[in-house]
Amino acid sequence: MSSLTITVNGVEVRGNSHEPLLTQLERIGLRPEYQCRSGLCGACRCKLSAGAVSQTDSMAFIAPNEILTCCSTPKSDIVINFDYELVQDTQRIEQNHSGNRSGNRSGNQASNEKTA
Repeated sequence: MSSLTITVNGVEVRGNSHEPLLTQLERIGLRPEYQCRSGLCGACRCKLSAGAVSQTDSMAFIAPNEILTCCSTPKSDIVINFDYELVQDTQRIEQNHSGNRSGNRSGNQASNEKTA
């Protein structure tokens, strides 16, 4: 497991390179919008400003430099921005600054690389 930095709307948190961004963001106390968790609706779309992700195939339309957090796994330190303010669990975010307490989860789906 590789530890990395995820900067979300200017907030820097610790993440990993083996789980989807949506899962990681929820674990640390951020609540991005989502509906399907499978790349169909596009509700979890955000802008990838820096870094690289591996993104599984999806049906939702995404513009250049956009990613779906439900289908994207960081490959490096990343900077992402949502067009709205995320609901936050401040206590979880503060705990995450000292290190990520993640479980072990992996998938074997085809993926595409996206870089900012």
